[in-house]
Amino acid sequence: MSAPFPPSLARSFRIQRRVVHALLMREILTRFGRHNIGFLWLFVEPMLFTLGVTALWTATKSVHGSNLPIVAFAITGYSSVLLWRNMPGRCISAIAPNMALMYHRNVRVIDILLARLILEFAGASISFVILTLVFSYLDWMNPPEDVLQVTGGWFMLAWFGMSLAMLLGALSEEYELIEKLWHPFAYLLFPLSGAAFLVDILPPSVQNLALYLPMVNGVEYLREGFFGSKMVAHYDMAYMAFFCAGLTIMAFSQIRKISGLITPE
Repeated sequence: MSAPFPPSLARSFRIQRRVVHALLMREILTRFGRHNIGFLWLFVEPMLFTLGVTALWTATKSVHGSNLPIVAFAITGYSSVLLWRNMPGRCISAIAPNMALMYHRNVRVIDILLARLILEFAGASISFVILTLVFSYLDWMNPPEDVLQVTGGWFMLAWFGMSLAMLLGALSEEYELIEKLWHPFAYLLFPLSGAAFLVDILPPSVQNLALYLPMVNGVEYLREGFFGSKMVAHYDMAYMAFFCAGLTIMAFSQIRKISGLITPE
């Protein structure tokens, strides 16, 4: 019986898996250290951000155009923002500080970016799950009506964040302006991302424009899985998938380009 993958491909995958794992452990120690709560900051930090926004929205009785509970609305919205917005911030200008690692022939640009992306995905995901479980236990929000749809929406948002992060991370090695522009651009995207509103409350002409932003489709899909019949969701997941696929292709192309230009120290 033949192996499912050619021996050379299987061996390459095992090597890359070990490299990414080593880089992941190095990133955890570098970023969180061994003091205080150490590794727990991976998900405690996004939890604190989400709890702060939830408390603020609840205290100010923010209006989101529906009768959905504000706690659940805030958690689904801001957790989604943290998922895709933090990834580019960690990948932009990530190669230069790790240039010495490129001396090892098995370490590639994609490995450095993947280690950071996996860490961000894990932190945001653990934070989202813990907050959902805790607030559901306290009866401050209801559990998701369709866990599989919520999971699908979460992974689509993660795909968008990862592909965007790899593209911007690779571009930032050629253009320093990327780092300067991303931070203000990310803040401008927050009110447009669908985290603080439902597409259904917008005028019909604006609804179509809003859905051109891929993250809006992901948030609407995730919230429909969370709230079910309590809301009218608007999304086009095929469009989001094509958009993310295009970003991924461009990201891999740019990574391949800069990989040939980098000279290890």
